[in-house]
Amino acid sequence: MDNQFSNAERAEVLTQALPYIKRYNGKIVVVKYGGNAMINEQLKQQVMEDIVLLWLIGVKIVLVHGGGPEISETMEKLGKKAEFVDGLRVTDKETVDIVQMVLAGKVNKTLVNLLEMKGGKAMGISGMDGRLIEAKVKNEKLGYVGKITKINIDPVTDLLEKGYIPVISTVGCDKKGNTYNINGDTAAAYIAGALNAERLIMMTDIAGILKDKDDPSTLIADLTISDAAKLKEEGIISGGMIPKVDCCVEAIEKGVDKVIIMDGRVPHSILMEILTDEGAGTMVMGDK
Repeated sequence: MDNQFSNAERAEVLTQALPYIKRYNGKIVVVKYGGNAMINEQLKQQVMEDIVLLWLIGVKIVLVHGGGPEISETMEKLGKKAEFVDGLRVTDKETVDIVQMVLAGKVNKTLVNLLEMKGGKAMGISGMDGRLIEAKVKNEKLGYVGKITKINIDPVTDLLEKGYIPVISTVGCDKKGNTYNINGDTAAAYIAGALNAERLIMMTDIAGILKDKDDPSTLIADLTISDAAKLKEEGIISGGMIPKVDCCVEAIEKGVDKVIIMDGRVPHSILMEILTDEGAGTMVMGDK
């Protein structure tokens, strides 16, 4: 690998990245991290390297993570069966305790540790810390699945000001002390909005929004909120992509400049998006 590029070629690549480094220096970029990029160990290492590299060149990175597969795995080990209603995990009291333990504990601290090992300075918090994510019951049938009622962004801005990469697990709370399982994409959209982030990057297991879901070459490189509504009507944006796109629209309406839905399975896709003119995935933006 090391011998693929001459030193001159490496220098050329770095100078081409210069305008982008300048543009993003001091800007806030929120990364929603989950899916395959989180399970595959090699990809996980690369994502952490990308994040530390961006942090080192002065981008203010906020990492919001999920952990669905690890929650299911832990539930299985504890002899508890996962139950879903309309695609959403039913979360009783015991399940929400498992969610808190896995997300705010194991997953969160593993990511913090990885970022530190790669040379970054990271701090893990959950949506319960500083009441970052306040929530209420979304639907009685789902139990402790939360609908966000308020974001208290100070804990995140404090960490950014002190030079940390905040690593946020998406569990929320209410004033009665209840804990809620919060959808990671929704939490990322609300947090990015509250930060007026330059970019929200949603890492998924698909190439982006496709005209034909079975053909990666039909990738839609960019679209506006109005285009997204039209594609939903036409059935091109369908199934699991609908809530993802809704979160993109939500983030833009809350103050994010642009949102990218990208393929987390592609090595270094974050760097391609931020530091090249190629970009990666689909960019969603407000109407002109």
